[in-house]
Amino acid sequence: MESPIFVVDVRTPAEFMGGHVAGSINIPLNELPQRITEVKGKSNLILCCASGARSEQAARYLKSNGIDCENGGPWVRVNAMINNQH
Repeated sequence: MESPIFVVDVRTPAEFMGGHVAGSINIPLNELPQRITEVKGKSNLILCCASGARSEQAARYLKSNGIDCENGGPWVRVNAMINNQH
């Protein structure tokens, strides 16, 4: 059985409150170094933001720290992808 997708939204809390992927967690990009333990050991880790730029920075940072993850790009695209799977 495939592991569930673990989505991390790296936008600001205000942006996150304006809409986000159901079940995702909000770790703003600037807080990621202090909160890296929250994503360590997660499988199917997808990062998202508004445009894909901040999630790309987050993906590079996590990969440089040995964490397997993917940049999902804009949260609306990740949301559509997840909802179309079910």
